[in-house]
Amino acid sequence: MKKFILTIFTVIIFAGIGNAQKFGFIDSEYILENIPAFAAAQEQLDKLSQQYQKELETMYAEIELMYRNYQVESVKLSEEMKRRREDTIINKEKDYKQLQSKYFGPSGDLFEIRQKLVSPILDSIFNTVREMANEGGYATIFDMAGNTTLFYTNPDYDLSNQVLQKLGYK
Repeated sequence: MKKFILTIFTVIIFAGIGNAQKFGFIDSEYILENIPAFAAAQEQLDKLSQQYQKELETMYAEIELMYRNYQVESVKLSEEMKRRREDTIINKEKDYKQLQSKYFGPSGDLFEIRQKLVSPILDSIFNTVREMANEGGYATIFDMAGNTTLFYTNPDYDLSNQVLQKLGYK
């Protein structure tokens, strides 16, 4: 409900001041789908993610096997042997969590590689949109991809194909 009221309020405000200003919109998902370098980067990231995931699954299976063996053999083991086995399992679990964080964490390998591969593409799109806004006199350019709700969009103001053309695609 708050989102609806905020949207109506924004429309009313823009209607009052929008007479003298130009607005446009883009669909960044559509733009990215039409850039081969982005598709290649995404494919490379997917393959790397699957490779990391397989490595982690293998490691996790080893931990589970160690734990099951420990449960079966714990009856026969001395307290010292139990403690050693528990420590080994705990250390292996710590290694697993560290590796998982190294690969998939907020500053992990996958994030850094994504930044190297995708950021230049996104930066070029942003710079192109900013340049088009300045050249075309647009006050605002909305992105209709994702969760943005635009009740009605006139296709005449869709700048997505122009962005692609300016980037050298299509």
